[in-house]
Amino acid sequence: MKKSINISQSLSENQKKIEATLSNCHDLRIYSWQYGPELKYRAFSVYLESLVQNKQTNYMKASMQDLVTHEVGPATDMTVEDVINFFEHHGVSDQNALLVENFDNAVTKIMSGHIVIFFDQWEKALAYNDLSVNKRQVTEPATESVVKGPRESTIEQLDINIGLLRVRLQNPRFKIEKLKTGGETQTEIAFGYLEGKVDQETLSEFKRRINYVKESEILETGYIEQLIEDSKASPFPQYRYTERPDVAIAAILQGKIVVLVQGTGSILICPGLFTEFFQASEDYYQRSIFSSLVRLIRIISFYIAFTLPSLYIALTTFHSELIPTNLLMSIIDTREGLPLPAFLEAVIMVFFFELLREAGIRLPQPIGSAISIVGALIIGDAAISAHITSPLMVIVVALTGIASFAIPQYDIAIAIRILQLPMMIFAATLGGFGIMIFLLIIFLHLTNLRSLGQPYLSPLAPLKPKQLIDVFMRKPQKWMESSNQNPKRKLD
Repeated sequence: MKKSINISQSLSENQKKIEATLSNCHDLRIYSWQYGPELKYRAFSVYLESLVQNKQTNYMKASMQDLVTHEVGPATDMTVEDVINFFEHHGVSDQNALLVENFDNAVTKIMSGHIVIFFDQWEKALAYNDLSVNKRQVTEPATESVVKGPRESTIEQLDINIGLLRVRLQNPRFKIEKLKTGGETQTEIAFGYLEGKVDQETLSEFKRRINYVKESEILETGYIEQLIEDSKASPFPQYRYTERPDVAIAAILQGKIVVLVQGTGSILICPGLFTEFFQASEDYYQRSIFSSLVRLIRIISFYIAFTLPSLYIALTTFHSELIPTNLLMSIIDTREGLPLPAFLEAVIMVFFFELLREAGIRLPQPIGSAISIVGALIIGDAAISAHITSPLMVIVVALTGIASFAIPQYDIAIAIRILQLPMMIFAATLGGFGIMIFLLIIFLHLTNLRSLGQPYLSPLAPLKPKQLIDVFMRKPQKWMESSNQNPKRKLD
């Protein structure tokens, strides 16, 4: 463990340490000051100009004026002992001053946007928070389209994000705990939960795991997810992400833990269960009958995106007798003269679709959407004209892609993309029987998977009948309020 360095009583020695520690930092600014009788006492303030854009260098003067109002007699009689006595015992009335007691903390404050003042003959320093970096304004979320509901999104400033949560949940039981990583980045992390709602065993397990994060370099909430997840080999996400404060608050009210990181707008929701990835915040802002229909469409789209290419391969290769005669004749006509079997045809088309999707994401937004649409049309038409693929295969791949876009959470769509190829291999080798084997393997994996120790398939496995009504369908609001107020009350 690194030993902390004390602040010296010698002002010149402290200045040399600052200049040595922050050497080659061209935005470092050091200003010397004098005060007291005949200005014989010295001090200096230090800050980084890139972080303190307001360039307020008058904190020394403000501190002295604040001190003078508490002293008896003229200001010219002020001594070092007066300064020490005032700041150590009385504090500052009109400035947000922090007392810094060792050199490492002083450097940390400088690097985080504070103006630090060192006094001669005093082994402590004062730090004033004056961080003034341009910040992104609170706007609509970029990754979660809003149909109905609040349109505020989190940003890269931790305190602002916590404020967005606090203003929506003004409850003393809403706890926010902070910690700072010990790596080079010194990233500030916060996690929140609602006392009385959160499961204590889950909270204790989360705190145990989050301790491992303290010695890591954290730049984004995704780093934390990878460090605390239960199964690192599973393709399925075990936590959810959101940029919407209302979604985070809804999760907190359900007993979840939210994690926020300085420098990123993504909020991590722990734990994340499989059924929750098909739910959207708009489900609870609209009438239950419509929300239930939309949720059912999402679940169907998941199975379409997961199994459609494999079903096409299995039916055309092994089980043609299951296809209606007219449709089978159409498939035979479209596949006549094609050089590749259905499996390779599907792999190539899925690969090019994924290529177009990835290119559309990475390119600038105005160009990306155009490339995706035009590229899909041109490549699909050219592939059919060149007899490389059949029109039905293009339809299958397009429907698979569209179905994956209907799922609210992007991370679960990534799991589908990862599992598509092995499932197509099973379908190409064993047909429908191979698909059944693969689905059984996936189901066994999901039943054994945990998220912060909780069963990933809950409330499906283990089965909790009372909670199933809010899985496939959206529970009516009146029922939700009645169950929250009196869980034992019989619903009409």
